Amino acid sequence: MLYQVLCRFGGKLIRRRTLEKEVPEFKFVRSLNTLDLVALSVGSTVGAGMYVLAGEVASNQAGPSIMICFLVAGLSSLLAGLCYAEFSARVPHPGSAYLYTFVTIGEFWAFIPGWNLILSCVVDVVILIQVWALAFDNLIGNSISQTLHESISQSVSQVLEDKLGYFSVVLLLFVIEIQQLSNRGYFMVAKVMTLVKLLLLSFVIISGFIKGDLHNWNLTEEDYAKAGLNDTSGLGPLGSGGFVPFGFQGILHGSATCFYAFIGFSIIVTRIKETQNPQHSIPMGIVISLFFCFLVYFGVSAALTLMVPYYHLQPGSTLPEAFLHIGWTPAYHVVAFGFLCSFSGIFWGLIFHIRLVIYMMAQDGLLFPVLAKIHTGTYTSIVATVVFGVIQAIMAFFFRVIDLMDFSSVGTLISYSLVAFCVLIVRYQPDRRNEENEAEAQQQNLPAAETLTLQGLLFPGSSTPTPLSGRVVYVCSSLLVLLLIVLCLVLAQWPVLLSGDPVWISVVVVLVVLITGLTGVIWRQPQNSSPLHFKVPALPVLPLLSIFVNVCLIMQMTADTWARFGVWMLIGFAVYIAYGIQHSLVT
Repeated sequence: MLYQVLCRFGGKLIRRRTLEKEVPEFKFVRSLNTLDLVALSVGSTVGAGMYVLAGEVASNQAGPSIMICFLVAGLSSLLAGLCYAEFSARVPHPGSAYLYTFVTIGEFWAFIPGWNLILSCVVDVVILIQVWALAFDNLIGNSISQTLHESISQSVSQVLEDKLGYFSVVLLLFVIEIQQLSNRGYFMVAKVMTLVKLLLLSFVIISGFIKGDLHNWNLTEEDYAKAGLNDTSGLGPLGSGGFVPFGFQGILHGSATCFYAFIGFSIIVTRIKETQNPQHSIPMGIVISLFFCFLVYFGVSAALTLMVPYYHLQPGSTLPEAFLHIGWTPAYHVVAFGFLCSFSGIFWGLIFHIRLVIYMMAQDGLLFPVLAKIHTGTYTSIVATVVFGVIQAIMAFFFRVIDLMDFSSVGTLISYSLVAFCVLIVRYQPDRRNEENEAEAQQQNLPAAETLTLQGLLFPGSSTPTPLSGRVVYVCSSLLVLLLIVLCLVLAQWPVLLSGDPVWISVVVVLVVLITGLTGVIWRQPQNSSPLHFKVPALPVLPLLSIFVNVCLIMQMTADTWARFGVWMLIGFAVYIAYGIQHSLVT
């Protein structure tokens, strides 16, 4: 009896959506081309992260080696982008990681990226609000923060005082959002704002190479002493000098933080139904936009660390403040004003993403149906707006920008890893119709059923996927994910490994051998030959590499970040177990 109950419960967790089932969508006009998608992705990706993140990472995590941090973070995003590109060609419906996971490995695993997508979008809106308020305050000479400090410092604590400006902006944008009835003209505004940002960042890059000093990439303790900072130099808070002042560990931590700067490209896959040629434009848009964003980040971080010695950058410093260091005060105001204007064009894209994910999950029965109600002819849910507006206000009130960035990055990295895992699975699965036909044939002719042998494992007798080969890949891929997580945990002890400890080195060798063997087994299995406009190359290596890099970055997150993320996931699992699993419309 207990066994049957557990089997039914487990079956509910892995029930999959079929593509034949109608996917909740809205009616759009197909008007977007590849350039529009690239502009949309770059506009959503290059934003608040670059405004405050570069100074934060360079000041106390990586120094001039922040360029390497952006390279590692960009590699992680590019690998994930390739996986998204294949799924966009395979599943031509908006929905991002939530839908991709749902049709591949089941409901429970789909709930995780869906819930994390909501978190990421909500946090992104809060970060934009905080950075917008910071940019506006800096533009007018910090008048708001000074006025608040002088007028209410006797009544409230410093923490509350610092957050009142953000809270007021939350309320303002909340009212604007309630009144928003359509996204007419949004794409034109988005393209203009993207152009403004790129022009500003190009100006920053050119200025850095004009006014920069290569000596800032090779600072020594003598430079600290001349600057009056000798008391904190030498492997202290300022690092040890040179291009990598905080060592390899600093690059790892910086890469995890810089990852947030690349979040945003997945907004492309929510616009599939508005794209003229989605099978071609979506993959091209993802790859081009990620490559372009990396070039921008690489150039800006190089210019920033050339213009300003990294020890002069304070946590919370904004990008335009670099011009104050070189004496270009007018440039500081121009860049700050440009960013202030450009941030405003991002909000609607994020709000659209939140609505879409909530609507789809509510339509599938995983969230409360009231969240899917349509208001005044649009898919805006007033209830969803109220609930998540309150959450955004609380986050803006209590958390720093950098904490929210790491918070969002954890959930996004997990979602990217699940999508990579799904690509690895789906490429080796038989077509659904073929799988059903083979299952019927096996029931009619039981002696002809496939059996697993060592020879069949390494030398499959069929050139097309079978249910057995699909299960082999599923099991091997699951084991590989577990082994990669263990390997990342071991590699996190890299100082011990470098010391030559034979036990740890032996563990690494065993793990590498097992991973190589399982990868070889997957490689020998037949792939699905269904024609697609884009497929991830070098399977199964690239999806596994994506998972490995993502897990390595996840390992660098702080305990506080994991605690916040754990609370969010506990809330989500409680919603799913108490409501979603019972009311799911997927059978």
